[in-house]
Amino acid sequence: MDAVDAMHALPHSHEAAKDRGAHALSVRGLHVHYGDVCALHDVSFETHCGRALALVGANGAGKSSLMKAIVRLTPSTSGAVWWRGRPIEASTHEIAYLPQREKIDWNFPLTVRGLVEMGRYAHVGILGRFGAADRAAVDRALSLMAIEDIAERQINALSGGQQQRAFIARALAQDAHVLLLDEPYAGLDQPSQDTLTALLKELAHNGSLIIAAHHDLRSVGAIFDEVLLLNGACVAYGAPQDVMTTANIQKAFGT
Repeated sequence: MDAVDAMHALPHSHEAAKDRGAHALSVRGLHVHYGDVCALHDVSFETHCGRALALVGANGAGKSSLMKAIVRLTPSTSGAVWWRGRPIEASTHEIAYLPQREKIDWNFPLTVRGLVEMGRYAHVGILGRFGAADRAAVDRALSLMAIEDIAERQINALSGGQQQRAFIARALAQDAHVLLLDEPYAGLDQPSQDTLTALLKELAHNGSLIIAAHHDLRSVGAIFDEVLLLNGACVAYGAPQDVMTTANIQKAFGT
């Protein structure tokens, strides 16, 4: 059974998905500076669980900066991020950030299970003791991503697709409502890309909010429900067919 079949095989609560769908993420007038360099200028948008949002723009357009500002890894100069009607600082345990794979030390001595267990630290603390519920959450996440057979494998022995599934399993073990993915398709072969697309669609269908930096303009409409087109500021935001116009793309990419 592959990862997509595993997701379909598990029971899902339609009421839980419906409730999550009402959870809104609101970004209001966000500014991010690195010294004298302005990475983001006055970015505002609102989305909610049950959706998949692509962040699209040239290198340096602010995609990674926006995700890091949402999860508070990078402080914003001004503006606000609200989650479920409250400042996001009150609920960062419900947000999971998955950095670019190339920025992760895959030689760190850690098994797949150990990586997924890190998702529970938001609930038990780094030095806390795992209980039955924590172990069950880890086992369910491994099963959901169909990686229980490689749970004891070192992370440096994984393929690119397996690495992405392991990190998504960590987010699921965390019970994160929002998944921030930085270039999740980078370096994946076509079968792994297809599997990841199906997984992201299924996660959104079951009530998660997926926000991903994405570089392939041709596939945006096939994967995502919404697009935020960036060039340091918001060029356009909305449905892919409305945002990905020639005029908007030229404004964002300068060509």
